[in-house]
Amino acid sequence: MKITVAGEKKEVAEGISVAQLIEAENVETPQYVTVSVNEEFVDSAAFESTVLKEGDEVEFLYFMGGGR
Repeated sequence: MKITVAGEKKEVAEGISVAQLIEAENVETPQYVTVSVNEEFVDSAAFESTVLKEGDEVEFLYFMGGGR
């Protein structure tokens, strides 16, 4: 099936979960990544159970601390 990951169209296996996609995409520091699917944030506890569907748009977001 086709989904969009970070603005790029990709072919992925039917029934892939968010957790499996994180692994397949070799996401650095997956414990710190925030994921949105179709502009809705997915709780990290739900990565295993959230199954992606045809046409979904997935973004990996990293929040950086900073300041002085």
